[in-house]
Amino acid sequence: MLHVILIAVVSLGIIALVAAAILFLASKKFAVYEDPRIEQITETLPGANCGGCGFAGCSALAGAIVKDGSLEGKFCPVGGQTVMDKVAGIMGLTAEVTEPKIAVVRCNGTCEFRQRLTMYDGAKTCAIAAATYGGETGCSYGCLGCGDCTRACQFDAIHMNPETGLPEVDEDKCTACGACVKACPKSIIELRYKGKKSRRVYVRCVNKDKGAVTRKACTVGCIGCGKCEKVCAFGAITIENNLSYIDYTKCKSCRKCVEVCPTNAIIDLNFPPRKPKEEAPAKPAADAEKKAGQPVAEPKAAVKSEAKPAPKPEVETPKTADKAAGMAAPVMAAAQPEVPKDTVDTIKEAVADKVDDAKETINDIKEAVADKVDDAKETLQDIKEAVADKVDDAKDAIQDLREDVADKLDDLKEAVAEKVQDFKEDVKDAKEDLDEVVDRLKENHRDTAEVLHQSNPDFKGEVTKIKSEETDETNNENLKSE
Repeated sequence: MLHVILIAVVSLGIIALVAAAILFLASKKFAVYEDPRIEQITETLPGANCGGCGFAGCSALAGAIVKDGSLEGKFCPVGGQTVMDKVAGIMGLTAEVTEPKIAVVRCNGTCEFRQRLTMYDGAKTCAIAAATYGGETGCSYGCLGCGDCTRACQFDAIHMNPETGLPEVDEDKCTACGACVKACPKSIIELRYKGKKSRRVYVRCVNKDKGAVTRKACTVGCIGCGKCEKVCAFGAITIENNLSYIDYTKCKSCRKCVEVCPTNAIIDLNFPPRKPKEEAPAKPAADAEKKAGQPVAEPKAAVKSEAKPAPKPEVETPKTADKAAGMAAPVMAAAQPEVPKDTVDTIKEAVADKVDDAKETINDIKEAVADKVDDAKETLQDIKEAVADKVDDAKDAIQDLREDVADKLDDLKEAVAEKVQDFKEDVKDAKEDLDEVVDRLKENHRDTAEVLHQSNPDFKGEVTKIKSEETDETNNENLKSE
């Protein structure tokens, strides 16, 4: 039994030595060289692994920088310009100065400006709410208020305001990693330049409906009137799909668009208050008369006119009174002119146009509602199909699991049976070895007894006893075999 154990131990030791030698040779043969600068850059980066740089993590960004040998198109928003300068020092390059960015929430539909029409009673996640319906208000483009952006932020830089129902960004904590932008299913969060002294101008609305529909859903929504585009002298504002957008790379923060916006959809943040315009003082009446070209009466003429005697008043006779009354009638009639027919027709046409516009708006609303209903039906159908697919997948997975468990049980039974058979064989071998040892001991005992008997006749009884015991054992074995 011991030699079996020793053989097994020696065999395992030899196998382990051979495997170790193979692994050592393979590690030397297929060794991969890694540039030490990758580790240096990885230690320099903040290690947030937020993905804001466009790579899977800080180590991936470091590998891309070393591989390309350039910093073009590579920037760590968390570390900022300071970290990029250190990385450039490691690479022996010069880092370009990049203007910092910040996350901006492009929705101003607070509880005050957007009327709640329904109540969402489901999973508090914007992704599910956006997939099932348009939202609690009439605006299907605005914030849903479930807070997916707050949960996606690793830096605690965005929180939901319970009074407004909208997310608010903490400028001191925001790193512009873009996690909230990816988490928002409505795409109302955007990364924009932070601006000097954190001053920014942007359209705080993403509604693409027509003006009447937008105005009804939210009182501060963009109606796409185009006034802001007309006053912008830098070409930074464009109107597309009934929505105004300000290009932050072209905007000069003149704020003229803020003044002309009729719905206050354009926001200017962190700017000082505007100074009120001073009104010009009124000029003297004499100067006004001179500018108007009115002559001033000469004093001599006034003296002469005063020297003339006043005419005697005439006594009004009945005929004179009748004549005056007859002259007054046409004058009063002329004071009330009739409205021209062209003006009436113009007014009627304008009213008819307004009615047509109202009808078109109503038809657009009906079509939009029908489209939303169709989209909702399609979404529900997709959800049903997805649920059915998931159920089928779950059933298949359960069936596969059952089959795997059955196979494992069969394998286990076979392994146990093999182990039991091996154990029986080992026991049988051990018994045979033991019988051999016993037989040898008996032979030695008998030989010893015979030798003693030959040397000393007194041991004859002992030899006889041993032979009788051997005879009894032989008989017992024969009986057992029978």
